[in-house]
Amino acid sequence: MRLLKTLSVLSVFAFISCNNSDSKTQVSKADTAVDFKIDYEKFTLDNGLEVILHEDHSDPIVAVATMMHVGSNREKPGKTGFAHFFEHMSFNDSENVPVGANRKMIPEWGGSRNGGTWSDGTVYYEVVPKDAFEKILWIDSDRFGYMINTVTKEALEREKQVVKNEKRQRVDNSPYGYTDEVIRKNLYPEGHPYSWTVIGSLPDLQAATLEDVKEFYNQYYGASNASLVIAGDIDVEETKKLVKKWFGEIPSGPEVEELNFEPVKLDSVKALYFEDNFAKLPELRMVIPTVKEYHEDTYALNILGQILSGSKKSPLYNVIVEEEKLAPGVSSYQSSSELAGEFVFRVRANANTDLDSVKVAIEEGLKRFESNGVNEKELKRIKAELETQLYQGVSTVLNKAFQLVQDNEFGGDPSYITKTANLTNAVTAEDIMRVYNKYIKNKNYLMTSFVPKNQIDLAVTNSKEAEVWIEEVKQNVANEEVSQGEEAVYEKTPSKYDRSEPPFGELPVFKSPDIWKGQLANGMDLYGIENTEVPLVQFDITIPGGQLLDPKGKEGVASLFSDVMMQGTATKSPADLEEAIGLLGANIYMYSSDEDFHIAGSCLTKNFEETIKLVKEIILEPRWDDKEFDRLKQALETNLKGREANPNAIASNVYSQLLYGEDSRYGIPSSGTLQSTKDITMEDMKSYYKNLVPSQATFHIAGDVNKDETVAALQPLNQWKGVAVSIPEADVKTNDTAGKLYFVDVPNAKQSVLYIGKLALSGKDEDANNLDFANEILGGGSSGRLFQTLRIGKGYTYGAYSSISQANIISPFTIRTSVRANATLKSLEIIKNMVKDYENSFSENEVELTKNKILKGNTRAYESLGAQLGILRQISKYDRAEDYLDKNQEELINMTLQDYKSIINKYMDEEDLTYLVVGDKATQFEEVKKLGKPVIELDIYGNKL
Repeated sequence: MRLLKTLSVLSVFAFISCNNSDSKTQVSKADTAVDFKIDYEKFTLDNGLEVILHEDHSDPIVAVATMMHVGSNREKPGKTGFAHFFEHMSFNDSENVPVGANRKMIPEWGGSRNGGTWSDGTVYYEVVPKDAFEKILWIDSDRFGYMINTVTKEALEREKQVVKNEKRQRVDNSPYGYTDEVIRKNLYPEGHPYSWTVIGSLPDLQAATLEDVKEFYNQYYGASNASLVIAGDIDVEETKKLVKKWFGEIPSGPEVEELNFEPVKLDSVKALYFEDNFAKLPELRMVIPTVKEYHEDTYALNILGQILSGSKKSPLYNVIVEEEKLAPGVSSYQSSSELAGEFVFRVRANANTDLDSVKVAIEEGLKRFESNGVNEKELKRIKAELETQLYQGVSTVLNKAFQLVQDNEFGGDPSYITKTANLTNAVTAEDIMRVYNKYIKNKNYLMTSFVPKNQIDLAVTNSKEAEVWIEEVKQNVANEEVSQGEEAVYEKTPSKYDRSEPPFGELPVFKSPDIWKGQLANGMDLYGIENTEVPLVQFDITIPGGQLLDPKGKEGVASLFSDVMMQGTATKSPADLEEAIGLLGANIYMYSSDEDFHIAGSCLTKNFEETIKLVKEIILEPRWDDKEFDRLKQALETNLKGREANPNAIASNVYSQLLYGEDSRYGIPSSGTLQSTKDITMEDMKSYYKNLVPSQATFHIAGDVNKDETVAALQPLNQWKGVAVSIPEADVKTNDTAGKLYFVDVPNAKQSVLYIGKLALSGKDEDANNLDFANEILGGGSSGRLFQTLRIGKGYTYGAYSSISQANIISPFTIRTSVRANATLKSLEIIKNMVKDYENSFSENEVELTKNKILKGNTRAYESLGAQLGILRQISKYDRAEDYLDKNQEELINMTLQDYKSIINKYMDEEDLTYLVVGDKATQFEEVKKLGKPVIELDIYGNKL
């Protein structure tokens, strides 16, 4: 489950209105004003449950979000982490739904599901094809009102292990993972409900009892303490009847009193430091207590954060990044919660940077702000960007459900977004200076210095060591083994309705998006999908080559080039270009992958033509700014050093090197290495520029523009010329790693990162789709065997999955998971045996499950503009037919059990797999030898030791 800082899914600007009707989201293309509304209907059940319905018939899917007004702020000292833990428990079992059905059945219906907990609330959410709509109401209502009797001690102990693994993965085994704990414990007074983290402490979690679970449920999981939103392809009147049936009998629950705490005040500046086992770079944070959510000053504080650090014209950026060259970036932001708020300054500095100098630079930046005030153009830019973010935030039914349920439960009004938009729109330069002087200037703050191990001298002077409880890695797995146990014995809650599983509704019809094609005079191919749901456009220019065109020994040139190209034009400074893009509310960026180079962006429909003019200017008039090149090269070095301590980054890099070989470009990250990037020069940038050739490029676009409008807007790009370049053949050779286990030591790692796989096939191979289909039962989400065994059955991990990468060259089939350190060997044994048995155990029933899961999942798979853009890239890159989605479905429908077994036999032979473990050598190295594979130790760069 996800831990959420806040659920608010979008920052808002614009004039918005909501009213009670049954039409879909309505938008206007008018240039003079933003006309936007989410239509909804709200009613309240007799038990106090507030229900909001929103119709959107654009796709045959439905999103459901249930918001419980209870988060970690309702916990008590000694019982921390309970709200999040209870969220986990809620997914396990209930009176009328089979054990594990929530995680297993919903994906099998073609849906997705999850939950999230933060300081103030808990949300459960799903998106399903509309034929499973009543089924999801059955599951949701049973989890909400009928789960507590089914909880057993065994289930409790099993879920403890899962949550502990989540903490190990997100906190204990992650660079800067303890930052939140240090800040909360020292910013808020003892006993304040924000003085502990959402995930809590492991000792508290381990001490949780069955009685604790029941007490928490009975206190906070009443219908009157929740909101329910249903958004999508529904009939409002029919949905009302279903909601009353499934949710109407849930008890109201006791009245939950509002929490009220005095604003936090610091008597002095508090400075703390922490030696981080996984950090390679020092990081400084300064946190100032401010105002809570929905306070009238939050809107000006939000914009203040952007003014101070959000652009190249921001004072903090000018001092810290450009002048003092202390860090690649800086951020400042307001974070408001139900009971309190914080204004945060954050700088992850360059390696070996004294954080005292960063502190001084922040102070200097603030002095400049005080002197210069708010730049009106910057304020206009920020509001333009927020307008675009508004539409992006409601471009899917799930995001609309999130916004409605958040504002209803915490703002008291589903349409609170209207007030938020108007208050944001009304913020003036004077308001920003006022809140700065009131809440930030000369105020006491908490300051944390997170420094690499054995580099305490980098911490701010006179800082005190922060107290953090750190788990000790133990070898013995037996003391944390769990079992399924017996099912609970209880008397079923009476109901006047039949609460057994309802049937499927009418099967939704999946219709592939209509795709248009064209070509510019300069030879650039065009692929487009028109989508008029929101006034947004998303585009991508793909140029073949990418990292393949990097000079040998200078891998990373293409990646660095993508950043350099965005640093101004011949007539615009880097700051001026950034401002020009921002004033359009647009986003333009470049990036490089193994095989392609991309120029991408998004904007409001009304600004599409102007955005393309800027794209043309960026491509045709590069600035070649030496100062910016030096800054970006330093930033790249800082980033690469930071990745050296991240177990997941280490595993990803070493795994690619093992499969492709150290001499292959595919075995080197597209961003390069510290060694390969150190001698890159500006001349390398200018040489790579010659690879941007329109006749080899493809323009993909999805959004609220048709073919004629697109072609007209793209005419300026006809000035782009170039001579075709030759793309090197992939330098892939078979690496002799099959059947071996490789181990990389990360001392004191609380988890082991496992990568297990082999090179399988290319994206153009005729078996590519079939291998994807065959993988679904093994590791395609929470219903897969890997997840069901390693997480649900054993509690060894937070998640376990397998996937097939796609590229023009032979690409890997990979199993990935992060497991509790002392369960490393057990997990490896389970995976090994599961893959060995996969072909023989694959059944006719799983053939049907795979068909249903993928076919129905397609109804929601291409809802967003990003997903539609992905379709176009697949078609152009792999030369697929425009109706390839329909052909994929036909191929899937025709697959037999023997077809699956043949694919598994051909591409998933366990003896062909390479095993990689990144973890604590002291406790796990000798253990993994018991797997029976040759064990080879590597350093973090993949070199043999």
